[in-house]
Amino acid sequence: MIEDSGGLYRNEWKLPDTLIETARYLRKHQTEAEELLRELLRNRQLNGYKFRRQHPVRPGFILDFYCAQKKLAVELDGKYHESDEQQMAGEERTEILNQKDIEVIRFRNEEVLGHPEQVLEEISVTLDQDWS
Repeated sequence: MIEDSGGLYRNEWKLPDTLIETARYLRKHQTEAEELLRELLRNRQLNGYKFRRQHPVRPGFILDFYCAQKKLAVELDGKYHESDEQQMAGEERTEILNQKDIEVIRFRNEEVLGHPEQVLEEISVTLDQDWS
């Protein structure tokens, strides 16, 4: 909780502990595609932009990769995301994030593993766009 100037406590900025714990777990248990993309994005290697991995955000999502400077989320979708139900959930999640001015770009794990240079190019082009 955070104390405001009136002595009241607010926790409107605090993320739930379970969300933070899940993000930490996911950082330690990455997929092969996440590991590869992490290596390609880390240390500001792509156009000088910093990306966070497994970044928790309100209203309770964990973004695979997030560039706060450009408000860009990069999501990787594996086999789990192929079902109609999961695709609809992904679209709803994207809409919610877009309402929070976060742009979302998605790639299948196979794209990252098979064509990492094309994935980086698409991320780079998206970073250069002004969608706000």
